[in-house]
Amino acid sequence: MAETTTITIRIPTELKTRLDRLAELTERSRTYVAAKALEEYVAYELDLVESLRQGIEDFEAGRYFTHEEVMAEARETIAKAKRKAKRDAA
Repeated sequence: MAETTTITIRIPTELKTRLDRLAELTERSRTYVAAKALEEYVAYELDLVESLRQGIEDFEAGRYFTHEEVMAEARETIAKAKRKAKRDAA
């Protein structure tokens, strides 16, 4: 079993009521439901923030493509696909 710790948070009464209802309906403890929700939220947000930070680092290091470069490659890809479609149709 994973090591655990205790934290205390303040939540709106309505949220506690909904948390209790979810715990009751799923036959889980309030602690389990809250920990699971927090785990999923933190995983999602941490991934998002780390990705954004990596993007900023890449940008600052010059590792990016300009809009013009991306659009030029997209136009070339579309043109190649159209040429291939014409050949295949012939």
